Amino acid sequence: MGVPAARIVFDESDRTAVAEAVAEILATGALTLGPWTERFEQAFAAEHGASHAVAVSSGTAALEVILRSVDVRDRDVIVPAVTFYATAGAVLHAGGRPVIADVDRATLALSPDTLEAALTPGTAAVVLVHIGGLITPDAEALRAVCNRRGIPLVEDAAHAHGSSLDGRAAGSFGLAGAFSFYPTKVTTSGEGGMILTESPELRDEARIYRDQGKGSFTTNHHVRPGYSWRMSELNAAVGAVHLRRLKEFIETRRAVARRYDAALAGLDGLEPVLEPAGCRSNYYKYVALLPPGVERAEFKRAVAEEHGVRLSGEVYDLPLHLQPVLAPYRRGPLPVAEDVCARQICLPVHSDMTEDEAEQVIEAVSAVHRRLAGQRP
Repeated sequence: MGVPAARIVFDESDRTAVAEAVAEILATGALTLGPWTERFEQAFAAEHGASHAVAVSSGTAALEVILRSVDVRDRDVIVPAVTFYATAGAVLHAGGRPVIADVDRATLALSPDTLEAALTPGTAAVVLVHIGGLITPDAEALRAVCNRRGIPLVEDAAHAHGSSLDGRAAGSFGLAGAFSFYPTKVTTSGEGGMILTESPELRDEARIYRDQGKGSFTTNHHVRPGYSWRMSELNAAVGAVHLRRLKEFIETRRAVARRYDAALAGLDGLEPVLEPAGCRSNYYKYVALLPPGVERAEFKRAVAEEHGVRLSGEVYDLPLHLQPVLAPYRRGPLPVAEDVCARQICLPVHSDMTEDEAEQVIEAVSAVHRRLAGQRP
């Protein structure tokens, strides 16, 4: 049997609970911004120790709503080069200009030095991204840099459901955090996103923006340039059911990651991106860097065709400043981001992964590494 790149886990009890919730929703006819949305918001906030949560249609929408709420129009927003396009896309759609910064090699995140190098007189916000569920130990230092300049720190926590640093949950280090419930995430609502914040003012703004900018749900009184960013009750029900499994899923994923850490330590030149001190990752992704000179496409082909193991998509194979659509915002080379994006792979980590599957991945990666690394010039 092969090991897939990703697997979405809803067991029989989950499916039954979702079906019952859907039947209830359809019977009432309350299909949007109803009790299941509120239930999901409250549960997700409680899971992360947050005071306020606002459910929206996607993680991208969550980030854009936050940036609109702090008003980045015609101003600069610092984003890391190692992230998904949507981080910069949300800046653009909110009317801002992405300023793309290099990252720290150990965490794939902004560092105080790379942030300072990217700051401009027109900086309106800074976006910290938790790649693969890892939270950089520099999170507090990054917030301190922002606080000194009166700039809000925003977390793109799309990967980081349930991750923490020194006991503090993702989404609690800045003014607000944006989470994604895309199907492959550790918990999913099918499609959807969530904003977490301690600010009641930002919560209220987010609720207005998500519903076409209306001052209230029941009026035709539009006070902001909002959009249709609501989460449906059906998605909220799926998310609320799946969230109940978050702790269990994280424990399984962390056990797989520990096996990978031990196995990869013996492979010369292959560098796992290790969990930083104080961080407790959800291991949405398990990232490792191939030795320089090893062709990634050939590595992935070999583990798939010769060993039945499919590696999940890189995070990411092309840094933001080299994305064609962001060419107008390119300022020059960002050497660390370019290097890690060229060499990174992601080993499969599933929320129900078996020991046999983890061992199959280890054997595949080890065998292909030995062969390809030995062929390097």
